[in-house]
Amino acid sequence: MLFAGQSKLKLMVYTVFLIVLAFAPLYLSDFRLSLLGKFLAYAIIAMGIDLIWGYTGILSLGHGVYFGLGAYCMAMHLKLAANPGELPDFMSWSGVESLPWFWIPFHSAGAAFLLALIIPMMVAFILGYFTFRNRIKGAFFSILSQALVIITVTLFVGQQGYTGGTNGLTNFDSFLGLNLQAESTKLLFFYLTLAVVAIVLILCSLLVTSRMGNILTAIRDGENRVRFIGYNPVTYKVFIYCASAGLAGLAGVLFVLQEGIISPAQMGIVPSIEMVLWVAIGGRSTIGGAVLGALVTNAAKTTFSEAYPAWWPIMLGAMFIIVVLLLPKGIVGTITHYTSNWKKPVLPKPISSSQEAR
Repeated sequence: MLFAGQSKLKLMVYTVFLIVLAFAPLYLSDFRLSLLGKFLAYAIIAMGIDLIWGYTGILSLGHGVYFGLGAYCMAMHLKLAANPGELPDFMSWSGVESLPWFWIPFHSAGAAFLLALIIPMMVAFILGYFTFRNRIKGAFFSILSQALVIITVTLFVGQQGYTGGTNGLTNFDSFLGLNLQAESTKLLFFYLTLAVVAIVLILCSLLVTSRMGNILTAIRDGENRVRFIGYNPVTYKVFIYCASAGLAGLAGVLFVLQEGIISPAQMGIVPSIEMVLWVAIGGRSTIGGAVLGALVTNAAKTTFSEAYPAWWPIMLGAMFIIVVLLLPKGIVGTITHYTSNWKKPVLPKPISSSQEAR
């Protein structure tokens, strides 16, 4: 059964929430709608992180790399499409005389999309297989994931002639014949992103309520016990880690189509940590909470920075602290906890033998 194990109330809330977002063009300006589309792309990353952290117990602080790889793959195609038959402008400035061989596949939009999913998953497989096989987990894995961020960002910044360096890739004007600056195209990509969020939400909910979801939760709560009863945790951890990286790559594709730029700064350590905070604020082990956390956190960040330019980092940090201290289960996790307690039947107190004798 779809969303088995979840209350009908939660399913109804998710449905209403998606419907409200679908009508966003009616009550948001074009600028706000563009921001919402970007935040929805972030929500896809958050759901992937919730799969590995909330349900499997793998804390990754390097998902900005997978997001950036997916975004760069699509941006490379957009850059080539912007000047057909010519070298990208930054290559000419850097003295590159011919198109590098690894740029050639990105002439095709389909190849760029597939590579945006495959490359992050391949990198995740390499890191995940060797670390999980050697039973590296906890803080040690988190440190390794941050090391991956440092290596990748340094590589992309240093290869100015091939990646655009610190400036990244920008100045795109079309995709499959669509004008990226046209309002109709922006509206199309907003609804495309919303549809992807809904599909990913359904698929992730099906996954966590399936037998595999139970195994992932068991790995989180007692990996050695799972290994003792005959399951190989490495296989499941590598699979879910690769799936999470693929979702981050997909989010990168949707992000760059709407934002029109990707740079190494957007795949660094700080963005990677922020992605984990989205899940923590929305609620671990609640797929819908990951979506809400990404939207609420980024909306608060935008609101604070606009209203209080000098104080917004402090206000955002205070919000993180308040949520961690007062809502350790996150927004949705706390709501779910209290609503589940309300639904528990109140059982009468057992009658003791002395009361029966009376």
